[in-house]
Amino acid sequence: MARYAIPSDHAFGVTVTDIRVLAKSIGPDHKLATSLWDTGWYEARMLTAFVAEPARVTAAQMDRWARDFDNWAICDTLCFHLFDRTPHAWGKVEQWSRRREEFVKRAAFATLWGLTVHDKAAADRLFSQGLRLIEREANDDRNFVKKAVNMALRAIGKRKRSLHVSAVAVARRLAASEEPAARWVGKDALREFSSKSTKARDA
Repeated sequence: MARYAIPSDHAFGVTVTDIRVLAKSIGPDHKLATSLWDTGWYEARMLTAFVAEPARVTAAQMDRWARDFDNWAICDTLCFHLFDRTPHAWGKVEQWSRRREEFVKRAAFATLWGLTVHDKAAADRLFSQGLRLIEREANDDRNFVKKAVNMALRAIGKRKRSLHVSAVAVARRLAASEEPAARWVGKDALREFSSKSTKARDA
């Protein structure tokens, strides 16, 4: 866990694969999910992401759990498997993108990243707004923030052709920025957008 910058002082050492198998055997149980989170244990909080019921997650609960994030693994797992399926997801992307706390801000862009995959009905205008948030916040040089910003940009660019064009335009502007973090985000995204696999997918 230390190799991947994940704190292990409150962890048992159970693999994510085993956690997901356990979650499948338990099934949806929002009351249990809330209790699991409150334990503070790494694996319990990972399990929360898979047994919580998205429709029952409140905006206040999302804020409370996000404030507890202390590593990228818990942050991303909650965002990809729970937060992006809640009715509050888009509102939290906007709200959290302005927050100073590193993992709360990461959660904004990790949730946006997840929405590119899981919100099939989302209008393009929502992702266009996401691109504006990406461009606004791309100068944050904290590692876990800039990587999430970068992944959200790349994910929007791969969602559909019309968004790809807009994402490439944002990436080009960022690549030309005088801010090191923004420049890295833009250049890294452009490398993926110019790859043969991405071009084939967007053709």
